[in-house]
Amino acid sequence: MRFGVLGPVTAWTDAGEPVVIQGLKVRALLADLLAHEGRPVPADRLIDDLWSSQLPGNPAGTLSAKVSQLRRAFEDAEPGSRALVQSGPAGYSIAVDKLSYDALTFADQVEAGALSEALALWRGPAYADFADEAFVETAVARLTEQRLAVLERADVPVSELTALVAEHPLREGLRAAHMRALYRAGRQSEALDSFEELRQLLLDELGLDPSPPLVALQQSILAQALPQARSNLPAQLSELIGRSDALDAISSSLSTSRLVTLTGPGGVGKTRLALATAAAVADRFADGVVLVELAAVTPDAISVRDSLTDALHVALDLRDSAGSAAATVERLAAVLGSRLLVLDNCEQVIAEVADLADDLLAAAPGLRVLATSREPLNLAGEVVWAVPPLDVPAAASDPGAVADCSAVQLFVARASAAARDFALTADNAADVAVLCRRLDGIPFALELAATRVRALGVRGLVARLDDRFRLLATGHRGAAPRQQTLLAMIDWSWELLSPEEQVVLRRLAVHADGCTAEAASAVCDDDVLEVLVRLVDRSLVVPVHGADGPRYRLLESVAAYCTDKLVAAGELEAVRQRHLEYYVQLVESAQLSGDGQNRWLRVLDEDASNLRTAFDRAIATGQSGLAERLVDAMAWYWFLRGRLAEAVRSLNALPDSERAGAWRTGFLYLQADSGAAAERERWLPTADARGQWWIAFTSSDVGELQTGQVLLERSLKTFEADGDTWGVAAVLVERAKHAHVRSDVDALRADAAKGLRLFQSLGDRWGMLQATSWLGAAAELAGDFDEAARLHSESAQIAEELELWPEVAGALGMLGWTAVRQGEYSAARAHGDRALRLAVEQGQRALQALAEIVLAFAARRTGDLDDAERRLRLLLDAARSQTEAVLYLSLVLDELGFVLELKGDLAAALKHHAEAFEVAAGYDAVRGLCWALEGMAACVPDKSLAAQLLGAAAATRAREQHLSAATEVDDLARAVEAVRGALGPDAYELAYAQGGLLTPQEAFDLLQDVL
Repeated sequence: MRFGVLGPVTAWTDAGEPVVIQGLKVRALLADLLAHEGRPVPADRLIDDLWSSQLPGNPAGTLSAKVSQLRRAFEDAEPGSRALVQSGPAGYSIAVDKLSYDALTFADQVEAGALSEALALWRGPAYADFADEAFVETAVARLTEQRLAVLERADVPVSELTALVAEHPLREGLRAAHMRALYRAGRQSEALDSFEELRQLLLDELGLDPSPPLVALQQSILAQALPQARSNLPAQLSELIGRSDALDAISSSLSTSRLVTLTGPGGVGKTRLALATAAAVADRFADGVVLVELAAVTPDAISVRDSLTDALHVALDLRDSAGSAAATVERLAAVLGSRLLVLDNCEQVIAEVADLADDLLAAAPGLRVLATSREPLNLAGEVVWAVPPLDVPAAASDPGAVADCSAVQLFVARASAAARDFALTADNAADVAVLCRRLDGIPFALELAATRVRALGVRGLVARLDDRFRLLATGHRGAAPRQQTLLAMIDWSWELLSPEEQVVLRRLAVHADGCTAEAASAVCDDDVLEVLVRLVDRSLVVPVHGADGPRYRLLESVAAYCTDKLVAAGELEAVRQRHLEYYVQLVESAQLSGDGQNRWLRVLDEDASNLRTAFDRAIATGQSGLAERLVDAMAWYWFLRGRLAEAVRSLNALPDSERAGAWRTGFLYLQADSGAAAERERWLPTADARGQWWIAFTSSDVGELQTGQVLLERSLKTFEADGDTWGVAAVLVERAKHAHVRSDVDALRADAAKGLRLFQSLGDRWGMLQATSWLGAAAELAGDFDEAARLHSESAQIAEELELWPEVAGALGMLGWTAVRQGEYSAARAHGDRALRLAVEQGQRALQALAEIVLAFAARRTGDLDDAERRLRLLLDAARSQTEAVLYLSLVLDELGFVLELKGDLAAALKHHAEAFEVAAGYDAVRGLCWALEGMAACVPDKSLAAQLLGAAAATRAREQHLSAATEVDDLARAVEAVRGALGPDAYELAYAQGGLLTPQEAFDLLQDVL
């Protein structure tokens, strides 16, 4: 249903059919509700509006009846529409919006600048059939005023304006529109007569003179200096690429705001975007669009204000610019009328441009200004629209993703124009992506680079980017000097800075990928926040959101330019040293083991490049003490973030450091490096309690449990004596892992629960997720799979919140393992796939193995024996390639044994189960022992011996309270069925009972002759 009041009050169906509403009072009710535009109207107000002093006998009842009639009329016309008339405690209302109600549609289109479409909605005077009613008086006045204001701005025929002037003879805005329309129609004398008519009316009726803008308009007509509605926008020679969203957004801003300023660094495309926007919205402006190029106006002019107005006179083709400043503004305002004024390159005379724009906007109500500048004009009502660089490909993007980036699209378009045989291909996509990233997606730099493709190729361009100012030293001949080379473009911005701003900007160049205000102050050796703000305003420093507030970065080309300035000033080494010392202090203050963990992880993430730069400087300049402090403070961060290769690379740079030695040992264990054992022997004797715990913690995945247990107990005593709560908790959680290997549920649960309480008291979420994960493992061992899944899900959630992706991979792996034990193989595969992807990305070999185990188990249990065997053999090869045994070896051997048994290769299966038993025995792993015994029972030819193996396994499970999961029953049942079937029930029970008297090792020893 649609409603109209811009003319007689009317309702239409969605199909456009008019709705028949019987009764004057019912139609008046509709008019009253529409006048309130959806707001509730109290019943007593409606009664007074409709009947005034001539009230019916039962006013409330009569009103209710009229409401019912209106609803019925809607329902008859369009079923379901009766609900449009709503009632509530505040009164009655009608549901309308800007799509269904012409008064709201009109306002929306005016706001969007669609003046012709807005005026086309009018069918006559507002509320034409109720215009004399008091209840619509305010609405009629408001809508009429809005329509007249639009008519003053729109492109209206002379005849219509003549009628409007006759109807509103004292309205100066209509008179000005009428005079301009007559002048442009070649009727200059009639335009002057219209002015004279108004002058006489004002004098006779009000004793006033016409306003200065109207007088200025008359003078322009007398001098025949009023330009026709036109545009002086230059034709563009190339397509605008990657800016469609920006074009729409800026066009929308011009609909609602009279001053829009495009800001951004040099070369980002402010002018190109402004010209495209102006061309797109030109039909909104009755007096056209005019571009004023201000780059030639310099602060050195005798009078900058005069130079600006001269430039405006030239753009408007006005011949006489003499007169006072006030008269000049009045005349310009009269000439500008309803026009879009594009002021390009305002930055070098920003204050004077701001003053002139402010004066013109005040004097010309129909004027809108679109400015481009490297800093805002800072006027009231200004909308600042920061033009961003084009989007660039992420590192390691696939060719399809590279092609989708607007920076790449621009480069390819310009490069193919310069070299006709150039195209984006799978072979050059990676190089194009690097080029676009290193040029920061700045269109100007990309276009300069594109002109060199024919001579150098993309790879040659990338190789020469370290000398970018010589590389990009040739541009298009027709461009302004500042737009012909990359160096000239940045020089233009640099020369506009004060000496103080130049000092801060060049010193910021030592930062890698941005910095905080505190870091900026440290390298500048002064509080520079205010200067930073000014540099942001000038689009030379880019603000980005950071964990602790805003961060500030330089585009790579600006940073390269400023580094040269640092060298020229002789400051480079001193500023780099302050940078190094600041970041050593920063990382040493990081609290990565408490309730500030999440925040500090993000802080160090953001400054990872600065920290690497600082470390490289410390090594390069021989400052080993600072380098040691850096790696000692950074090592735990590297571990939490899974940056193992970076850790080892950095620690290797300090081969003789005791601090670095213990850390390096642990990271080598995490990488399954064969040199880890030798490093442990070298550095363990000098390691402190934390170092001993770290080595025990990292070496447990490769089977160093006995040595690790000694180290844990030793470090625990030190932690307890020192009151180191974090250390105690860390030992307990690692002890829980050892208990899990032994399938000691009670010890596992006790240590994990106590460790969790301690980590909770510290607010250390990494420790909390570790303890929670081992509690989940305890639940899984005890057969409480629902609780295990809940706890592992909680661990995954904590890890994701902290963005600890190695821990996420581990939690997903455990969720997958729990799903296998529950028989939920689809879920197991989903968890395993994601865990594997994350583990590979993070270089976490132990976690890759866990994910592969989950996927192999799921594959075997869903009948895909070949996939299961493939995955298991890869795991087996990887485990055997390591110098130390790995914890998962027993599990893999047993599962491969089951696969081979199902394939009918019983001899090979028996061999694998036997090896699995020996590995599990080395760790006292009860579960592994039982699985191996049950697997061997299905394979040995001697069925009496097989029954004893089954008996020994069952007795061990019962004694250790280690139950079989439902998903293990099939393997066990298969063995029992084969053995019982071969022996018969009585013989089976006898041998089974005999086996129950044996320990797992004694049962295994019976197999030696067979093996």
